[in-house]
Amino acid sequence: MKRYLDIISGVAADRKWNLGCLIGDFSLETSTQSKLLRQQLKAIFEEWRAPFASCIAEAQALGEIDSFFDPVDLAEFLLASWEGAILRMKVERSPAALDRFKDIVFKTVFSKPNSRSR
Repeated sequence: MKRYLDIISGVAADRKWNLGCLIGDFSLETSTQSKLLRQQLKAIFEEWRAPFASCIAEAQALGEIDSFFDPVDLAEFLLASWEGAILRMKVERSPAALDRFKDIVFKTVFSKPNSRSR
């Protein structure tokens, strides 16, 4: 998962931190305009959630990350937080928000059980 997010960060860097997620941008601009669009965007986010939840569940089963939270809830948290970080990245034209997100998420909720430094 970290590698995947690092790849996306690399693409953002290549675009000088000014192009984010098309679906996230579209959601911000249109979700209040049309119930049909809102439902379709919701379905897209749910589709995105599935592979993340599966990856998280597998990591939990292997004991690689804590099983305290439900994999679907963690996937929702990951996607919502990442989309927020992308929004900040675009505003700031900087990788700081993406780096901060990855640093915090992989040192907390996606860390190995009992390895969190407080």
